[in-house]
Amino acid sequence: MGVAARWLWPLAVANLAANVAIVVTGGAVRVTGSGLGCPTWPRCTEASYVVHGELGVHGVIEFGNRMLTFVLVAIAIACWVAALLARRRRPLVWATVIALGIPAQAVLGGFTVLSDLNPWVVALHLLVSMAIIAVCVLLVDSLRGPARLAAPERVRRLGWLVFAASWVVLYLGTVVTGSGPHSGDAESRRTGLDPQVMSHVHAVAVYVLLALTIGLVVLARRSGARQVARAAAALLGVELAQGVVGFTQYLLDLPAALVVLHLLGAALVSAAVTGVVLAGCQRSRGSSATATNSSAR
Repeated sequence: MGVAARWLWPLAVANLAANVAIVVTGGAVRVTGSGLGCPTWPRCTEASYVVHGELGVHGVIEFGNRMLTFVLVAIAIACWVAALLARRRRPLVWATVIALGIPAQAVLGGFTVLSDLNPWVVALHLLVSMAIIAVCVLLVDSLRGPARLAAPERVRRLGWLVFAASWVVLYLGTVVTGSGPHSGDAESRRTGLDPQVMSHVHAVAVYVLLALTIGLVVLARRSGARQVARAAAALLGVELAQGVVGFTQYLLDLPAALVVLHLLGAALVSAAVTGVVLAGCQRSRGSSATATNSSAR
């Protein structure tokens, strides 16, 4: 195994971890009211690319989150180079999507600042991060995913239904946030929707997702699709933990720490539900090596 191939796996894992981490730090920016700590983009202020003392702690928090983007870019580029040099075709595709997606996400983050934290733009910004996390899971699986047969058709269909329901839940979560108090800045406008009503709508979607996930666990076990059953059970555990955090933060009037923890849970839901879909797809043993040999020819 060459040097590039040895580095590809840890870089793929680092890609996933870093993209989950920036969701959490982005949440910290919001709950501390630091979303406009740097009031413009790509500069921090009209006169400077870096934060200065007059912007206070909010400027430091927002600028620090911006700097983390460069860490993500560095990891993504290193991973892409490793995939290219290792001649891994499918990992190279996913690494390319990530390497292009992170700078695009940074530009979208700039638009959120230029729009004065328009809640709909902020919601899109978060959902793109969730999509990048899903691609990171695809990359990790393409490298060292277990060998598996395709699950029965009805199991795969239900898995895709769970996937769709989870994304509805993630989207509605952004709508709840956009109507609630954590706008990222005291002067930023909200969606105008009733946060309590939207919280209940979000909760109904969560109930549907839980029911579908439980159904998938049962169906997969009865159908002998053990890998799908394990992946769905893991997703169910994340969903239950996320539900506890969600209800607790609602009852306690959205304390900042729980809001950030809830965002971490959302990132884990995106990762776990992607794993559910992958568990239903066929993957031959040594498929990465096959792809390598094929591309070499």
